[in-house]
Formats: sequence, structure tokens, C-alpha cells
Amino acid sequence: MEGPFAKIGSNPAISSLITKIVDAIVTPLITFLFFLAMLVFVWGLFGLISKGDDPTARKEGQNHILWGVIGMFIMISAYGIVKVIGNTVGVDPFR
Repeated sequence: MEGPFAKIGSNPAISSLITKIVDAIVTPLITFLFFLAMLVFVWGLFGLISKGDDPTARKEGQNHILWGVIGMFIMISAYGIVKVIGNTVGVDPFR
């Protein structure tokens, strides 16, 4: 059974446009932001280990770790949302 948006994906022009937008903009943006979140995580981990005896630096490191994990989760979720939208309209954006 086809969904209500299946006609969108069957149009080759729209399918090509969606794929190009995802390839040129969405995928690099998600990848960049994921690695930025990973960098924040590693920065917090390094701060936590190197300055573990200072309570304020320790709290700051914990906050960086927390926000890094949250950022990575959001980027993985964004990838999943793009994949679900692509499957809904009948286009595989991450060929």
C-alpha cells in the first residue's frame, strides 16, 4: 500500500532535487554538527581528567560531556528524521 506522498517520490525531477539537497546540504551539515558535538564531548572528557581535583573545572567538564552527548543524540535523530521523511515520500536520500 502506497502512502499519500508516494506520487512525490515517483516524479524524477522532485526525487532528483531532494537527493541533491540532502547530498549537498543536509548530510554535510549533520556530519559537521555531529563531529562538533563529539569535539565538545572529548573536550569535556579531557577537562574532567586533567583538572579532576578542581570542583569548578570538574563541573564544567561534566557539562561539556553532557552537552556533547545531547548534541550527538540530536544529530543521529536528525539523520533518522531525514531518512523517515525520505521513505515517506518514496525517495532514498542516503543512497
